[in-house]
Amino acid sequence: MGRMSSAKRPAHPAGPFTPADFQLVLLRRMADHNPDLVEGARHELGASVADMREANRRWQAMVRSPRSRSAASRYRSVLGEPEAVERRRVGDLDCEARLWRLPLWPDLRFEVLLAPDGGVWNEWLVRAPGARPPTLTALEDLTPWSCTIDEAARAFSPARPLQGSAPTRWGLAFTAPDRGGVRHEVAAEFTWGLLQRTAVSGERP
Repeated sequence: MGRMSSAKRPAHPAGPFTPADFQLVLLRRMADHNPDLVEGARHELGASVADMREANRRWQAMVRSPRSRSAASRYRSVLGEPEAVERRRVGDLDCEARLWRLPLWPDLRFEVLLAPDGGVWNEWLVRAPGARPPTLTALEDLTPWSCTIDEAARAFSPARPLQGSAPTRWGLAFTAPDRGGVRHEVAAEFTWGLLQRTAVSGERP
């Protein structure tokens, strides 16, 4: 992750749900695996643990409300106009990717991929256009928050998707060499598309 830039303290719960609140929602999902990184990011936002819990509670209430707006409209309402809108070809379908900048991760963008009917197919963090990708050549490079799921899949191809342990979590299985050249079976877990942890189960010649 790049150096985190400053951001305003989240609004009081009675106020509008802000981009800072949304960043706390992302952090809340990451706290189980990387509490130290999350604590540093939370302090960067000027937020308390209670603020993070409240932001997550409000977000879940919005998502689950029977009167909730569509996911695409909800993101636009919270994050504002996207920084960029790109056309994507997925199989035989033309889709739309909307990208937002989040101050906590200046080298990443939050991407929402929309199906032709406007439904949200995917929502996660991706590398910002033009940003330098991480160097991923060995197991030791796979540190928390170092890469996105797409970057890991490309660097250690072929990678096999794994069932995530919770919503907004994804997994990948692949082999990766360590610095000494020994290849290992790796299971990597991602939250909101960002690497959280790896588990090494063995080695291959």
